[in-house]
Amino acid sequence: MTGATRIAGFAAGVVAVAGAAAAVGLAVGPIDRGHDTSAGHGGAGHTAAAMDDHGSPPGLAVTQDGLSLVPAVRTAVAGTATQYAFRIVGEDGETVRDFDVEHDRAMHLIVVRRDLTGFQHLHPRMDADGTWRTPFTPDAPGTYRVFADFSHEGRSTTLGVDLGVPGAAGHAELPAPAEVASAGPYTVRLQGSAVQRGAESDLAFQVSRDGERVEDLQPYLGARGHLVALREGDLAFLHVHPLDDATPGPSVRFRVEWPGAGRYRLFLQVRHDGRIVTTSFTVEVRA
Repeated sequence: MTGATRIAGFAAGVVAVAGAAAAVGLAVGPIDRGHDTSAGHGGAGHTAAAMDDHGSPPGLAVTQDGLSLVPAVRTAVAGTATQYAFRIVGEDGETVRDFDVEHDRAMHLIVVRRDLTGFQHLHPRMDADGTWRTPFTPDAPGTYRVFADFSHEGRSTTLGVDLGVPGAAGHAELPAPAEVASAGPYTVRLQGSAVQRGAESDLAFQVSRDGERVEDLQPYLGARGHLVALREGDLAFLHVHPLDDATPGPSVRFRVEWPGAGRYRLFLQVRHDGRIVTTSFTVEVRA
């Protein structure tokens, strides 16, 4: 999650984007209280870089720039709560303990099955010895990708590692692009310009509840919404934050640059009435 990543949008009518498909779901979880949800955000928006300094999309490597993601567990049981634990280790073999706070957290953990189902956005806590821990319950058997998204000494980094969940694992086909996704009583419509590799463009998500536009979205981790984009196949990772944190109304806008052509799954999260609403969209990016 760094500075201005750009995601190209897609146009109604011309589209290779026509994004959206089925909703991932409506998550109702504990709401953090007692912290300033506006800290760290101006209104310019923050997004993830389309490429790292080595010309590769974030999240593809377990080691980058001298930092490594070291998980304490490599398997979990479907339907059973697991205490997922890991460390970030430097080139000297020492556990890193000093992290920058970005978007109200020092660590964001994204977990998704490799067929882009079972998405979860978690926020682990760090022990005194530098071990990060968070409860995690995989929905179904399969291979999951775990992304640790953080900043250390002013440098944003995303590292990824696989987690195995034994059992008979099916494979869900990626839903076809569509412009509308639903989660419970909420409907989200995606609008934007044509999506093309390397092109800078805006995506706008308009949120409704029971047919009425939602005008009172609440801050979630210091922003009006969060967007994670994952490329089908290699699971190249983008974590994007909105351009207009301070703007009221039902629309949340993002700007992103796709790292390459292919199909992507977008996971949008907004907060309303104390609930985190998660919807998902499929986007096709042209070369």
